[in-house]
Amino acid sequence: MADFLGMMKQAAQLQSKMQEMQAELGNVEVEGISGGGLVAVRMTAKMEVKGIKIDPSLLKPEETEILEDLLVTAHGDARRKAETAMQEKMQAITGKLGLPPGFGFG
Repeated sequence: MADFLGMMKQAAQLQSKMQEMQAELGNVEVEGISGGGLVAVRMTAKMEVKGIKIDPSLLKPEETEILEDLLVTAHGDARRKAETAMQEKMQAITGKLGLPPGFGFG
C-alpha cells in the first residue's frame, strides 16, 4: 500500500510540475531564421507565433514567391527550436522527479 501512496504522491508532483512547465513554455521564446537572416519568425515553446521580421529588400512584387518560401522555412526552424526547448523542459522535470527519460511523453 505504501508503494501505491508513493506513486500517487509522485503523480501529484508530476501534475504540479507539468502545470508549472506549461506556464514557463509560454515565456520561452525561440527565433527561426531563413535566407541568411532575411526572414525571422519568433514563437514561444507553446508554438504561438509572436512576431515576424522581413528584410525590406524582399518586399518587391518579383520577390513574392521567395518571401513565401522563406517564411515557411523560418517558421519550420522556429518550430523545431520550440520543440527542442519543450523537450528540454520535460526532461528537466522528469529528471527531478526521478522518472525515466520520456516517461509518459512519447
